[in-house]
Amino acid sequence: MAFREPALLLLWLVAPVLMLADSSTSKQRTVTKLADGVYEIRHANAPDHFSQSNTVVVIGDTGVLVVDSCYLPSSAREDIAQIRQWTNKPVRYLLNTHWHNDHVQGNAAYGEAFPGINVIAQTETAKLMALRIGPYLAEYPHRMEKFQKALDTGKDENDRPLSEDEKEDLKIAVAGGKVASEAVSAEFRDLMVKLPDITFDHELSLDLGRRDVQLKYLGRGNTVGDAIAYLPQEKIVIAGDLVDSPVPFLYGGFPVEQASTLRRMEELDFETLVPGHGDVLQGKTFVQEEIDLIEAVVAAMNQEIGRTSSEPQKRFDQIKKSVEQKVDKTAWRRRFAGDNPSETEFFESFSWPGLLEAVHAELWPR
Repeated sequence: MAFREPALLLLWLVAPVLMLADSSTSKQRTVTKLADGVYEIRHANAPDHFSQSNTVVVIGDTGVLVVDSCYLPSSAREDIAQIRQWTNKPVRYLLNTHWHNDHVQGNAAYGEAFPGINVIAQTETAKLMALRIGPYLAEYPHRMEKFQKALDTGKDENDRPLSEDEKEDLKIAVAGGKVASEAVSAEFRDLMVKLPDITFDHELSLDLGRRDVQLKYLGRGNTVGDAIAYLPQEKIVIAGDLVDSPVPFLYGGFPVEQASTLRRMEELDFETLVPGHGDVLQGKTFVQEEIDLIEAVVAAMNQEIGRTSSEPQKRFDQIKKSVEQKVDKTAWRRRFAGDNPSETEFFESFSWPGLLEAVHAELWPR
């Protein structure tokens, strides 16, 4: 997951407090059969409450494709054991849909289990994996120290004063997170993420033996290099974090472009969609709802940014209030979160403010 704003980064780092919605939380590992030889694995959250990505396994006559290797190497090894129960064919390909840690840190486990494997990613994703995963792993063991320092100073790493709510979240995270953090740190110790061997710019076709898979880059969205996997015969799309359910992870990235990217995805002939997080979706209704939400916020913010020549970067609070008057946030929250309290909190504290900040950041220089 990527962030533009320090406040949103803090929200994610104190995940035990805030990441309660089904979009980001799963208490147990589950497997769903999507078609003959095609399975979705949904993982339980890591001990530090970090949400692990969904993994999809596609089995052909000559080999296997895995889409996203999730966050913990131990979870990836559990998946590998499951795959070996399903087939004696080797995993020939592993697609990372984007660079975020929760989708790629199991790569090395697959490399150890299947020495001939090829890791695949869109070109920009491969670059970002090489730049960003290593520092995250190196810094992870010191996160509790950073939380405590922020509490002691009352400021984040960018010298921004913390709100009282943020301080309270950090207190809870420090009090309850040490043991969990140490457990995850043990998994990350000496972990070197296996980087992509194969990259592509727009499209790459794979033949698994009487099973064709199309890897596509349809445009920027959640990140600069989001890729999807499309199984035309089975009418299945594996979307990565371009789509997460039931509450979309709209907290950063390029939402203005994401709406167009999702429209291109909608044009594909599919009946089943596997999101990056959350339960498997049927049909295209959820994708259209996500597009509608993004476009409503973009239209309102574009109008407000253009209302005056004053620099919009300095007017964000004012612009945000205007957008919230024009867009019915309550109706959108109910559409995605229903009456579920934790999903409502996730929408209110994470997805909605993150979407506003990301749209503003993408629009104001224009």
